[in-house]
Amino acid sequence: MSAAGPDPVVLRERAASALLTARERTRALTAFADERELTTQHSPLMSPLVWDLAHIGNQEELWLLRAVAGHEALRPGIDSVYDAFEHSRAERPTLPLLSPGEARGYVAEVRGRVLDVLDSAPVAGGGPLVEDSFAFGMVAQHEQQHDETMLITHQLRSGPAALTAPEPPPAPDAALMPPEVLVRGGPFTMGTSTEPWALDNERPAHPRFVPSFFIDTLPVSNGAYQLFIEDGGYDDPRWWHPEGWEQVRRHGLAAPLFWRREGSVWVRRRFGVVEPVPPAEPVLHVSWYEAGAYAAWAGRRLPTEAEWEKAARHDPATGRSMRYPWGDEDPGPDHANLGQRHLRPAPVGAYARGASPLGVRQLMGDVWEWTSSDFLPYPGFRAFPYREYSEVFFGDRYKVLRGGCFAVDPVACRGTFRNWDLPVRRQIFSGFRTARDAEPS
Repeated sequence: MSAAGPDPVVLRERAASALLTARERTRALTAFADERELTTQHSPLMSPLVWDLAHIGNQEELWLLRAVAGHEALRPGIDSVYDAFEHSRAERPTLPLLSPGEARGYVAEVRGRVLDVLDSAPVAGGGPLVEDSFAFGMVAQHEQQHDETMLITHQLRSGPAALTAPEPPPAPDAALMPPEVLVRGGPFTMGTSTEPWALDNERPAHPRFVPSFFIDTLPVSNGAYQLFIEDGGYDDPRWWHPEGWEQVRRHGLAAPLFWRREGSVWVRRRFGVVEPVPPAEPVLHVSWYEAGAYAAWAGRRLPTEAEWEKAARHDPATGRSMRYPWGDEDPGPDHANLGQRHLRPAPVGAYARGASPLGVRQLMGDVWEWTSSDFLPYPGFRAFPYREYSEVFFGDRYKVLRGGCFAVDPVACRGTFRNWDLPVRRQIFSGFRTARDAEPS
């Protein structure tokens, strides 16, 4: 970046690369499927895959062809069908959806026009929507977020495996690592005012004081979580939030989603394959209530969102907040398990190059990590470019998850990135690590 500002050529290349990467993944998640697979609602928790596909194109058209370029609507009348706030997921199969062929044609037509717009549209100096090619980055992130949603649908669908990927790297030194690290109290800078594609809920950067605390060096593993199960964790209300205990009783919960016991062995279903639960992987598909119950059973608690971000971004040597635990460098394959390179979390202790200055590992990628915090705005928050991205979700109904997972693309994963969901959710790629207060010195 020069004193004159970012190079428009570089901005356009970055935006084009992000859009093309997202589209390649969208094709991989939908190309395998025949019309029935694409139009079936595989779970009432999720949309039919064909709805997600056309919704991706509709949002791209709304923001890049209409809002940025001022074009007329390509398909007048479909905006309502693909408005995520107008129709719940459960009712979307009843809508007049584009057929798979029509949806593929629509998203291809939109993308062709968008790439033409990108060649000529301002990417700096034309207002906040286009500054630093923000609108193009926002749309690329939106598509990747729906790709993650479609991957969840793949996990929920019945039938044989439709996706394959290589295994993640091993973690040879996990047993030698300390179980927790001390994060010393003091102020740090939370959020961002400089990350060009950060979304509104990540802004603005602001000082936050966090007392000293200990945090797990590694995410909680399947093996550790099985000890909670075997100790009667799902049978003891002492560990549970009252609403969580009600969920356990109402639904007969006894283990993470997709787990079942075969004799003395726990197995799980993962993208159409049934396999023994690997003890060294981070536990996956647990709700906020389950994470909190395990933490209480272990004599610990979930970290707050501020604690999580301080552990992930604060460099105690310089006092600076970094973009990622390892520094400011964009994520690479040796930093974190991101981008659907693998269809599972890596074993706990993997990715030594992605460790924080204090040695905390896997803060980015592998599994979304529940925090104890409600999803609330930062001081000075301003909704941009629309209220429905973040503002309408603020409050105590939603809990914050941080750090991304194996299904998250790097374009939609930063040290400041905030995810949120209802505390009952288990179909998402969610895990956790625990924390505890440090004794005052």
